Amino acid sequence: MKERIISAPQGASFKLRLFGWDLNGTWPWVAFAGTRQEETGVVEDAADPCEQETRRVSAAFQVTGEFTADEEYSGLITVQTLDKSSISPAASSTGGGDDANPTYHHHHLCVLKNGSWVSVGPDRLQINNDAGLPADYIPPWGMAVLIVLLILVCGVLRSVNLSLLWLDPLDLYVFHSCGSEEDKRVAKRLEPIRRRGNCLVCSLLFLCALGHSVLGVLLYRVLGSIAPAVFTSGFLIFLVSELVPHIVCSGYGFQLAPGFTWLAQVCMEPNRRKGSCSLGTNRKITDSNREGIPGPVEEFSRGALRRKTVEDILTPLNDCFMLPSTAVLDFTTMSEIMQSGYTRVPIYEEEKSNIVEILFVKDLALVDPDDCTPMTTITKFYNHPLHFVFNDTKLDAMLEEFKKGNSALAIVQKVNNEGEGDPFYEVLGLVTLEDVIEEIIKSEILDESDGYMDMKVKRPMAPLEIPLEPRSVHQEFSLFKLPEGEPKIRTSPQLLLATHRFLSREVEHFSPARVSEKVLFHLLRHPSVNQEVHFDPSNRLSPDHYLYTRNHPVDYFILLLQGRVEVEIGKEGLKFENGAFTYYGVSALTAPTSVHQSPVSTQRRPPRDPFEMGDATSPSSYCPDYTVHALTDLQLIRVTRMQYLNALMASRVGQSPESPEIKILPNSQTKLLNERNTVTQGRSNTHCTHCIHTSLY
Repeated sequence: MKERIISAPQGASFKLRLFGWDLNGTWPWVAFAGTRQEETGVVEDAADPCEQETRRVSAAFQVTGEFTADEEYSGLITVQTLDKSSISPAASSTGGGDDANPTYHHHHLCVLKNGSWVSVGPDRLQINNDAGLPADYIPPWGMAVLIVLLILVCGVLRSVNLSLLWLDPLDLYVFHSCGSEEDKRVAKRLEPIRRRGNCLVCSLLFLCALGHSVLGVLLYRVLGSIAPAVFTSGFLIFLVSELVPHIVCSGYGFQLAPGFTWLAQVCMEPNRRKGSCSLGTNRKITDSNREGIPGPVEEFSRGALRRKTVEDILTPLNDCFMLPSTAVLDFTTMSEIMQSGYTRVPIYEEEKSNIVEILFVKDLALVDPDDCTPMTTITKFYNHPLHFVFNDTKLDAMLEEFKKGNSALAIVQKVNNEGEGDPFYEVLGLVTLEDVIEEIIKSEILDESDGYMDMKVKRPMAPLEIPLEPRSVHQEFSLFKLPEGEPKIRTSPQLLLATHRFLSREVEHFSPARVSEKVLFHLLRHPSVNQEVHFDPSNRLSPDHYLYTRNHPVDYFILLLQGRVEVEIGKEGLKFENGAFTYYGVSALTAPTSVHQSPVSTQRRPPRDPFEMGDATSPSSYCPDYTVHALTDLQLIRVTRMQYLNALMASRVGQSPESPEIKILPNSQTKLLNERNTVTQGRSNTHCTHCIHTSLY
């Protein structure tokens, strides 16, 4: 039925339901009457076709059987369509003219009413003489091809989505910067598409939804039922359009992505302008909302800062590391600054409350401790401004001041108007940016220069899951400054520090595993170890110029600190020059028969004195196969075997948990060692070992 016209083919039989009242009249009271095509127009004074009996008899629609009422106001009739050959001759000859061979276009429903036939209702019936196929007819093979193509297209679109959008812009940047040449090429092709990923997603989602809808309609036409069509469509979409693309793209997505770029460009081009404009507007609205409404964490932190003042978190003046303006930047002062761990040091005059300058540790980068530069010379040259704040300043305002970048340290002061006299400013302490951050995170910030004591509350810090290690000995630079009263040595503290680190790290015999750093420090600081050789150009062959002579036994180790020497090796007489931080005679520190023997084994003999080990090892002295003589004035470190073995013993005793700490005294033990070394140097031995060690620092 279309536009209230019921079409039926010739020879068909169908049932027609009628609605009305008084349906149980004398049968027959229902018939059909035909009208020609030129009579189908609406004319008010046209004759009713149902009044003509010839038209009722010759109609192509005939009622067969009787009316069957199944309800009070409705019932069914059986209607059969007839062709021209089935129309009775009597009906055809009853009328004349055109009615002899009737060809009706439409048929009216006629009802017998008060003895006359009248047409009822706007519905019409007609014979469908079109023997062709309907306009939307698709052959079975075409339907199968179309369904397969739709499923494949949906799968390809899903693969485009997964392969092109599985990497975010940051991942593409990493591939473009650090990947292989192939990865860089692929990332460069994908980067423009990934930047417009929102438009691509919208286009792909629309096309996939359209394909799924068409697939469901086609399957409904094929299967003729809703439930099978729905389940079949869902299974095919899940299997081919979802599962297979995920499996393929999970392993080869990055390799397949370049081949899909042209398809992505085609898919997102229609939606590009509209999508970019709308998404850009939404992003601006989102950014404005973020700027206008602070987050809960930020609001909580600001609330905590508004309630406290700088007086609550400052470091008292007595606990601050400060230096007087009269200080001199020598090795001792600079060692104190380095050990403090602070990057900014306040400078005061007369009393600590009178802070006049501030010293940055980076200002000391070009200062030589040997120059003993006055403190005021450095501070007045850089002239860093001082930042004063009052004790009632809120922490949020203090944080804003620090964020300006003018200073990271402020001096807290208050107005003291107690007692008689004029009010004056009283300095309470110092506050830093680190103090404000600690108040925000509610935790202490510990770095490598901090101790275990909380200076603000004067109590030990809470135990940590990973215990902190104490400061290393090599960071105590003041150890390398000679105390008052000890014999002076010509080695500067800086050179002594460099020598200590070089031996402990580069020479295995002086490593911390064998000789402790504190014992090594005492050993290097002794005058008998620090020696000088003065070169006489007029007497180059003087025996004093020779540090080692070939085939002459020795029992000492030499590290050259300053100057140059000439080394002659072997019978061939190969010569070369060496300079600072080259060392010789490592094998002389331990006798060849005891190189692999720990000094602790000799320590276990109670009757023997530790210093008697020189006698025990003297029969196996070290005999070099090279000659070393000076070319210039030399400054060197000379350690004898006895001094080295004594250092090993002292390190072992100092590391023992049950033994007290031992310290080498230069006026007792070293003196005895020097006396024994003099005796040992006079002894000869035919057993020689050949070794030379050179190293550049």
